[in-house]
Amino acid sequence: MNILVVRNDKLGDFITALPTFYVLKHYNPANRIIALVAPLNRKLAESCDFIDEVIVDGGEDILELAFKIRKANIDASVTLFSNTRVALAQWIARIPIRIAPATKIAQIFYNRRIIQRRSEVKMAEFEYNLQLARALFSDLSLDYPKPLLHFSDTNFKKFCAEYEVTKPVVAFHPGFGGSSDANWTLDEYMKLVSIATENQAIDVVMTFGPDEDRLYAEAKNLLGESRVVLYRSVESIVDFAALLSRFKLFVSTSTGTYHLASASGCETFTFFGDSTFASAARWKSIGEESKQHHFMIPLDTEGRSKRFETVKQELKNRLLKGF
Repeated sequence: MNILVVRNDKLGDFITALPTFYVLKHYNPANRIIALVAPLNRKLAESCDFIDEVIVDGGEDILELAFKIRKANIDASVTLFSNTRVALAQWIARIPIRIAPATKIAQIFYNRRIIQRRSEVKMAEFEYNLQLARALFSDLSLDYPKPLLHFSDTNFKKFCAEYEVTKPVVAFHPGFGGSSDANWTLDEYMKLVSIATENQAIDVVMTFGPDEDRLYAEAKNLLGESRVVLYRSVESIVDFAALLSRFKLFVSTSTGTYHLASASGCETFTFFGDSTFASAARWKSIGEESKQHHFMIPLDTEGRSKRFETVKQELKNRLLKGF
């Protein structure tokens, strides 16, 4: 069976879909799993051995997208996040079985509509995604390995040689990105970094995305002659994931890089907005839950200050345990 799985939005959202691709492929290895993804996620999708083909949604018009889908000879589709354009394209492509959440006007173009009410956050986003896959195969096992993503150590060895890294790496990613709506300031991150640099048994790294040049420059100015390594990720997401898979701890807001780190096996300290929509209950990652440490950032000044003190102490405690 040729199965199309649609998750054509941001990095973190796509990573929450990876278990769904995996369980559909392993339900029957003869299944051909086809991913419809945003351009940003193409290389990551292509690196997954449980995805057989990748269709890139480049924002073309409905008919052109429908033509792309039609060429793949799809027997069934599971659309994890839908809009009218994607729904109509699948209908035009005449996919026999079209599964999606029963939300928005787009649901009229699907013939298996599943009521989920994700806003109630009765489970995490990736668990809602897996639930949709069960609408195709009722006896589908939802188990998947953790970590789900695996990479060679080639990039990490190159990184270590270039930046003279010889110890376990604790990394901080101060940027926002994605749809995260809560984070510490750069000055607050510097206080966390300072705690880490007191530990001589680790190497401390700060990472920055390709569009965070100003943040990188500000951090460099604040650090001065510090032993902290500043790393700009200007290569592919796969290259960055390969680094994260060898890091010991990744500290960031709940953006796509957090999901990437957790899915690659790295332990995480992650900051979430203090609301149901932005919470860890909804956006926890697909990685090993025992390796995820979640902190909600209150909106009020006093609550935020108290939570930051908690984070500092928890970080100290974690670093004392060693790696």
